[in-house]
Amino acid sequence: MGQPRSDRGLGIALVAAAAIAWSTAPFFTRLLPFDPWTILFWRGLFGGSLISVLLVLMQGPGALRQLLVPGRGGLLVASLSAIGMISFIPALQMTKVMNVAVLIATQPFVAAALAWLWLGEAASWRTLIASLVAFTGVVITVGGIRAGADISGVALSCLMVSAISAMTVVVRRHRETSMVAAAALSNFIGSLVSLPLAHDIAHVGGHNLAILALFGCLQVALGLTFYMLGSRLLPSGQASLIATLETPLMAFWIWVGFGEVPATHALVGGVLVIGAVVADIAADARMRRST
Repeated sequence: MGQPRSDRGLGIALVAAAAIAWSTAPFFTRLLPFDPWTILFWRGLFGGSLISVLLVLMQGPGALRQLLVPGRGGLLVASLSAIGMISFIPALQMTKVMNVAVLIATQPFVAAALAWLWLGEAASWRTLIASLVAFTGVVITVGGIRAGADISGVALSCLMVSAISAMTVVVRRHRETSMVAAAALSNFIGSLVSLPLAHDIAHVGGHNLAILALFGCLQVALGLTFYMLGSRLLPSGQASLIATLETPLMAFWIWVGFGEVPATHALVGGVLVIGAVVADIAADARMRRST
């Protein structure tokens, strides 16, 4: 028996909402004149606190115990999520937003490969061809970057994509585990790891603290909670595909807010990657309608 349409529709809506929330990260990052570890500390603290409140509202006060005893699946998800979050902010500060965005767009294919290796979910020829096109776009994107900081930013972006892709597969594998609790725990882990390196932690004024609160609550807490809940209802590859709506929106917010125009090589690579994703989604939709 197939998955109920209502569950699939809810999963699509939740992951799409997560992508919209996540896409605001570069905008918030550019507003904050602090080192990445200070941003990560405060963002994680606010994000983890709001998710904990949502956890209590959804499951009752007793659910907070899951933060201390998350179980094997919850701990693995929280750790992978924390790695992804810790890599993301420094990457945005070290390289162009479009470089990060295009690499994020390869996540569906990385997740599909991991799902095949771990869960036995075989990828179709259509997805494999789309992966090759996306890889070509990534080569073009990173082929024109400068040495030094840009390379570090791209390397951190690749680490983030690997961690989030693995997290997506683990969420699918451990659907019985409370992923909302894992989302809260990942934020607190990120804050704890960032604390020793957060040099500006005591110099955050009221205005910037409000921006950090919005960053943590809107971008992290809602985005991660929506994704954790939605990805449980969808195949790993499909959840990651929908999440790539984040990619064009990231560049859009930066263009609107700061007038940053992507480099030509990043635009060409981005068109290839996003085109591959859109073509794969359209082909999948046609196949579902015909069955």
